[in-house]
Amino acid sequence: MEIKEIAKISAEIKNNISKVIIGKSETIDFIITSIIAGGHVLLEDTPGTGKTLLAKSLAKSIDGDFSRIQFTPDLLPSDITGLNIYNQDTHSFEFIKGPVFTNILLADEINRATPRTQSSLLECMEEKQVTVDGTTRLLDRPFLVIATQNPIETAGTFTLPEAQLDRFMMQLSMGFPTFDEELLIMDRFIVDNPINEISPVCSKDDIYIMGEVAKQVFVHEAVRKYIADIVIATRTDSSISAGVSPRGTLALLKTSQIYAAINGRDYVIPEDVKALAVPVLSHRIVSYSNLAKNSNKSAIIESIVAKIPVPTEVFKS
Repeated sequence: MEIKEIAKISAEIKNNISKVIIGKSETIDFIITSIIAGGHVLLEDTPGTGKTLLAKSLAKSIDGDFSRIQFTPDLLPSDITGLNIYNQDTHSFEFIKGPVFTNILLADEINRATPRTQSSLLECMEEKQVTVDGTTRLLDRPFLVIATQNPIETAGTFTLPEAQLDRFMMQLSMGFPTFDEELLIMDRFIVDNPINEISPVCSKDDIYIMGEVAKQVFVHEAVRKYIADIVIATRTDSSISAGVSPRGTLALLKTSQIYAAINGRDYVIPEDVKALAVPVLSHRIVSYSNLAKNSNKSAIIESIVAKIPVPTEVFKS
C-alpha cells in the first residue's frame, strides 16, 4: 500500500460518514486519523449531536463490529470485559466475552460509571487486551474506544482521572449544526436513516496496514523540534500545573504522520501539527484551577501554539 491509497481509502470512509453526519468535515478527519493511529477518542458534547451515528457509520465503513455500553453507576467491570461462568454440562468454566471484544466501542457517558469500572477500560485501551482471572485475551484490531461525556448534566458523574484521560489520543466536540446544515439533516432523514445505505469501503486489515504504512511518512527535524517546543511550553506555562507527558508528544507525532497521509502527502508540515495540537494536547494538561473546562484548556493550547515560531524549511525528504 502507498500513501496515495491511504488518502483514497480515507476519502471514501469520510464520504460514507458524511452521508449520515452533516458538516463535520474536520471532526471526521480527526476520527479517521485516530482509528488509523490505533488511538481512542473522547467526545464531549450534548446529547443528540450524532455521536452514536458517527461511531456506527465508521464501523460499517470498515466492515467492523460495533458495540455500545451505557455507563451507569451500577455498571461492573465484568459487564465490560466479560466473565467466566460455570457450565454444568461440561463441568468447566467458560469465558463469556464482554462488549469490549469488538472493533468500535461506544462508551456512552463514560463519566457516569464509578472509577473502579472506568479503570477496567485502561488495560483494554493501552494494551489492547483483557485479563480476567489471570488469563489474558487479545482484542481484535483495529480497536477504537469512542467515549462520550455530557458537559451540561454533571450531577452524579465521576471525573475521569488524568491517567485515563491521557490514554485518549484526542478529545473532540461535534458541536451544533448551522441553519443550512439543519435543513440538510431534515432533508436527508425525512424518509429513512441514511446509515442503512452505508456499505464497507475497506476491511479491518486495511486500517491496520494504513497505520503501518503511515509510519514511513517523513518528519523533518525542524518539525520534530516544533512539536517538542509546543510540548515543553505546556510544562513551563504559568497557567498550567501539569504539562503534556511524553505519551502526548508521541501521540502528536504519530497523528501528524497519519494526518499528512490522509491528505496525500508523504511528509509532515507544521500545519498538520497546528491542526492537531488542540485535540491531541488540550485534555492532557492540568490548569492551576484544576476545574477548567476543556474549552479553556483548548484556548491555553491555542495561545501556546500561537507563540511558537513556525519552521519554514523545505519539509520533503
